[in-house]
Amino acid sequence: MRADRLISLLMLLQTNGRMTAEDLAERLEVSPRTIYRDLDALSGSGVPVYAERGPNGGCMLMESYRTNLTGLNEKEVQALFMFTVPGLLADLGADKASEAAMLKLMASLPAPFQKDATFVQQRLHLDPTAWFQPEEDVPFLGLVQTAVWENKRLRMDYRRGDGQWVKRLIDPYGLVAKASVWYFVGGVHGGRPQAYRVSRIMQAELTGSTFARPEEFDLASYWQAWRDDFEARQERHVVTLRVPPTSGPLLALVFGEGIVAQLMAAPEEHAAGHVRLSLTFDSLETACRQLLGLGTAVEVLEPLLLRELMQQQARIALDLYS
Repeated sequence: MRADRLISLLMLLQTNGRMTAEDLAERLEVSPRTIYRDLDALSGSGVPVYAERGPNGGCMLMESYRTNLTGLNEKEVQALFMFTVPGLLADLGADKASEAAMLKLMASLPAPFQKDATFVQQRLHLDPTAWFQPEEDVPFLGLVQTAVWENKRLRMDYRRGDGQWVKRLIDPYGLVAKASVWYFVGGVHGGRPQAYRVSRIMQAELTGSTFARPEEFDLASYWQAWRDDFEARQERHVVTLRVPPTSGPLLALVFGEGIVAQLMAAPEEHAAGHVRLSLTFDSLETACRQLLGLGTAVEVLEPLLLRELMQQQARIALDLYS
């Protein structure tokens, strides 16, 4: 365990340069005192590592020192070859580069670790797309990627979620794939970051000017906060259903396998085996569209407004097909 930690410590210093003992301790989940002991151990083995005191001090390696030691253990090798998502890499035009990088990494590994990598590749495949969802057309994804990589300002015509078209001059900070849907995060003239859906870009071009990416901006932290805020702002409508015992497979197909556990835990209403089930929707219109498609597989009990809405839509459909 200590050998792995020493290698990780060496890699952190080689990758990040100067780091404080507190930062190293947090990353390696040990105490600062342990970090100092590990530094002494590295120094005693001939690694030119040293620490400086003071406000701008820290732990570091001599600038000229590099090691080609990968320091990978069995689990780390498996993890590297585990989380490669071909579809998303292809969207970014990086699928061939990723394949080449993995081949080079494979060739640099000791023979036993090569077997670990092959083991994972033959037993795990990640598919980011949802069932029955058409692929979104993202003709400007490559342009946005260039803007993100090179800190270039982007001018775009954008269709908002409410259908309005707006013009924006954006400083793009990063790309995010939510399942198979691409978003990018950027600020207007360095202002407060916003998230934009790449498929809603109607026209875009690079302006030729560059911007300074805020040093304190962290893409993963921003996205998590934005996603949580977005979900919290959505309306929630709880719908109570009566579900016959034969409807489970159809509901699982529409709402996912998680609903099976809810059905099994729901108390039976009467001897026929019907159960009551509560589901949450972002609007009554969405609930109406989804539940009407289930036909008689469910009956809406509450809210009454939704029952009335479904009656209206059913009459319209009946008139259409009469």
